[in-house]
Amino acid sequence: MKVVLFCGGLGTRLQEYSTTIPKPMVEIGYRPIIWHLMKYYAHYGHKEFILCLGYRGDYIKNYFLNYDECLSNDFILTNGGREVHLYNSDISDWSISFIDTGLNSNIGQRLKAVEPYLEGEEVFLANYSDGLTDLPLNKQLDDFYQNNKIASMLCVKPSQSFDVLSMGPDNFVADMEPVSKSELWVNGGFFVFKKEIFDYIQPGEELVREPFQRLIAKNELIGYRYKGFWGCMDTFKEKKMFDEMYSKGSVPWAMWDSTPTPTGIPAHSRPKAINNGKRIWLDRSSLVASYAQPSQSLSE
Repeated sequence: MKVVLFCGGLGTRLQEYSTTIPKPMVEIGYRPIIWHLMKYYAHYGHKEFILCLGYRGDYIKNYFLNYDECLSNDFILTNGGREVHLYNSDISDWSISFIDTGLNSNIGQRLKAVEPYLEGEEVFLANYSDGLTDLPLNKQLDDFYQNNKIASMLCVKPSQSFDVLSMGPDNFVADMEPVSKSELWVNGGFFVFKKEIFDYIQPGEELVREPFQRLIAKNELIGYRYKGFWGCMDTFKEKKMFDEMYSKGSVPWAMWDSTPTPTGIPAHSRPKAINNGKRIWLDRSSLVASYAQPSQSLSE
């Protein structure tokens, strides 16, 4: 199954870290976050990647054109350093398409731009390329096929410490509770799509705006709830969080590692995942009933 990775954004909220590196190339350890994400998908057998390039697409191309397997694999150096023999390999069986989808394009435009490269694919995966999780991907796929809808999105719980208010038209507060205990879920950025998704995207539209509203109106968007680890590289604060986790050997997203920090770490002892996703309301069937941007009211 092909994996579409959106890599063209400016990453403006990470500019205090760097103004020249595209967000998917911000490093965790000695590899960029997009590498960790691609390793995650490859672990589940999905090794055909389509990179939707935009801002500093040259940086991403050069990284893979000059990829050094020795950084993340054991090897033997012989013949005075002239020969290198790898014990294993990261990307030798990967297929990576590098597609320029425009400097200022939104996610919907980038997805439409790679439609020709998905010809023959009944179902494909897509990702914002700035988040990591220990989600068992096969379970989301099983849920997708069982529900037989056009789109599935990973839904995670907010981890911020603010309170959610319910208010009536008279502005009186009717209820108040910590967001962690509310029924609020956010978009985790891991998607499964049928090819019919392209019928719902008009030129210039942002993927999660008009197209998703059309899917919701037809009960064709399913949310997959997950309460395990999820983290997003959205600001320098999250960059520090990932670095600290990596330095401690706590890498729950490294499903490919034979000896990672267990994905079964009790939730209370896991590092707190930070997110800045979109807000989602799900009905009991997991169909997405409403979708809102963070600036929209939570009380309506």
